Amino acid sequence: MLGLKLLTDPRWANIAESNLEEILTDHAWCEQKAATNAITIIAYNSEHEDLVTALTDIAIEEMEHFKMVHEIIKQRGYTLGRERKDDYVNQLFKFMKKDGSRNDAFIDRLLFAAMIEARSCERFRVLSDNIKDEELAIFYRELMISEAGHYTTFLKFAKKYTEKVDVDQRWKEWLDFEGQLIQNYGKQETVHG
Repeated sequence: MLGLKLLTDPRWANIAESNLEEILTDHAWCEQKAATNAITIIAYNSEHEDLVTALTDIAIEEMEHFKMVHEIIKQRGYTLGRERKDDYVNQLFKFMKKDGSRNDAFIDRLLFAAMIEARSCERFRVLSDNIKDEELAIFYRELMISEAGHYTTFLKFAKKYTEKVDVDQRWKEWLDFEGQLIQNYGKQETVHG
């Protein structure tokens, strides 16, 4: 369904599980950044009422996820560490087209968001299927379903609001780029690392 070119090696879940405090901290900040990204898209495209409504819901849900992860961190006696840079997301950001028309940039921002949600969804599936911690396995299964919904929402709006961009072709370019990029990751206890 996601169309990702390269799936995460299930052994990455063992790396993540070896340092739960780190993966949970990284995950919390990923949720905060996802909320911020949805708000940014709203701020620059507020003329689209249906998009504003849907992305407001996503932003709220992402912050609810942040809160849920933070609660797990506290329950386990961990500390929410400082925000981390996400090299994977930064590399995707560089791939995003920023020239061309305002609409072209808008569509690529939606595809950028869809790509992150697709990979996060896939990573949450790997965690839910492969970690021994049953509580977290169930938690990540539930989040996987949520992220899949976000991914499809961003793609739907890209197709709805495009003026000239062939969204299916551009999405294929995103998938190809991400398939090459992700080969450099999967070795750290971070959501995208």
